[in-house]
Amino acid sequence: MTTSTYAWLAHFAQSTGVLYFMGLFLAICAYAFWPSNRARFEEAARTPLRED
Repeated sequence: MTTSTYAWLAHFAQSTGVLYFMGLFLAICAYAFWPSNRARFEEAARTPLRED
């Protein structure tokens, strides 16, 4: 009985973890490619090249 409970909990934790990190990855990608963030990221990309 405890083996099946452990197996069920392990499977549940793995499945939930995969879904959580997939959702997190998709949210980060959506943030990075959102059109209104383009100017901010382009400015950040030019920062190291600016002469002070």
